[in-house]
Amino acid sequence: MAKTAVVVLAEGFEEIEAVAPIDVLRRAGVRVTIAGLCAKNVKSSRGVWVQADQLFEEIKDLPDAVILPGGLPGATNLAGSAGLAAFLKKMNGAGKLIAAICAAPAAVLAPLGILDGKKATCYPGCETDFSSKTIHSKESVVKDGNLVTSRGPGTALEFALEIVRELAGAEMAGTLREKMLVKV
Repeated sequence: MAKTAVVVLAEGFEEIEAVAPIDVLRRAGVRVTIAGLCAKNVKSSRGVWVQADQLFEEIKDLPDAVILPGGLPGATNLAGSAGLAAFLKKMNGAGKLIAAICAAPAAVLAPLGILDGKKATCYPGCETDFSSKTIHSKESVVKDGNLVTSRGPGTALEFALEIVRELAGAEMAGTLREKMLVKV
């Protein structure tokens, strides 16, 4: 059975951080659902419109992974959703993969305590929102337990490939890295 992932988009999301994981995960055979937090048509931080497959509130079952793009005010908009907060806590409690990039680790995950006791990264400067219980890293992509975090637009492909590695295996991630000409 194919693995499943939900990419949650809020108005003001960073385009590359959303579309790169969607593309790479679909290449890996992961069933990706694009969920609009408040609307099915979601405007990015640079005015690109993306049509979601469904509204976030329509998600019934926990997927294998949830992906949170950053961007501003996208990450702030994600952080303002009580429904998403409850969903993320359920995902974390179930040990499901939670992946966040750019401002999202600091804006969305840190306030929920999901990063406590974990090593994580984020967009430079956003780490000031991490609690003292989070181990900040300057690595491009950090995997710790059920969490994958990444720094920003330039690390979006590495972020996506790490999510593929977790959901579809190292061999698939390596094959895609090679076919997509992603340098190590």
